[in-house]
Amino acid sequence: MIKFSLVCGEGHEFEGWFQSGAAYEAQIAREQIVCPHCGNHAVHKGIMAPAVATKRTVSSEPAAEPPRDVPADEILKHLRKVREEVHAKAEYVGGRFAEEARKIHFDESAPRGIYGEASADEIKGLSEDGVPFFPMPRLPEDLN
Repeated sequence: MIKFSLVCGEGHEFEGWFQSGAAYEAQIAREQIVCPHCGNHAVHKGIMAPAVATKRTVSSEPAAEPPRDVPADEILKHLRKVREEVHAKAEYVGGRFAEEARKIHFDESAPRGIYGEASADEIKGLSEDGVPFFPMPRLPEDLN
């Protein structure tokens, strides 16, 4: 696994984990990487500091980053589990996601978990309005 610092066309900075540099390049080519802040597909690598090995002391605190030796199939298994939980415990609102998320955020509708679809412009608007949301990653089976 490799972590890249990413920047969208709007200047939002975020991180992405990839199986390899080639996997990153393939996802960029297929426009599968989306800014979680605004939904922009114009994403490129940002400036990154190199990882420098240092002498470590034993700590009882959990690691801040996921282990780099986790196989891709394990990651996919966990992502599928998250998706199953969302589908089981949240309401599907389809293309009305942005509208419903705003209603919940501004106390115009009962608080509840929802999921659905939103355009890049709708995602950008949600982010600008301070509405919390999390884009679900696409899984391999979504591309069939």
